[in-house]
Amino acid sequence: MPYNIHEKYLENEVLGADPLKLVRVLYHGAIDAVAAARIHLLHGAIRERSRQITKALLIVHELLRSLDHTHDARVSRPLADLYVYMTRRLVEANSKQIDEPLAEVERLLTTLLEAWSSLPTPVSEEQHSGEQRWMSRTS
Repeated sequence: MPYNIHEKYLENEVLGADPLKLVRVLYHGAIDAVAAARIHLLHGAIRERSRQITKALLIVHELLRSLDHTHDARVSRPLADLYVYMTRRLVEANSKQIDEPLAEVERLLTTLLEAWSSLPTPVSEEQHSGEQRWMSRTS
């Protein structure tokens, strides 16, 4: 099946992204999936709702799996607990076919994305060496 333009763009974004940007992309994907699940729930589209919740679950699991507990567990442990909580709420929303857990997970993901988005983007090694070359020419 050929890629559409959006899929190709997303693939290029992921392949060329720094870890912080990847986390942000994952959050956007999870938020989009939960929002879509809520719309499908509203319209009674059970299969699509379930598919979008599954997509959100997979993304939250990837976020959980990517945590580094060796660097700063004061941040990673509570974040892991929050991801596990969101997983339970997504499963509950899917099994009971109710919106409230989806709305809560969407709010949590949005708040976390805002926090991640406030962090400065790290300078890549290539950007850093380019800045160093420029600085040495201007000195």
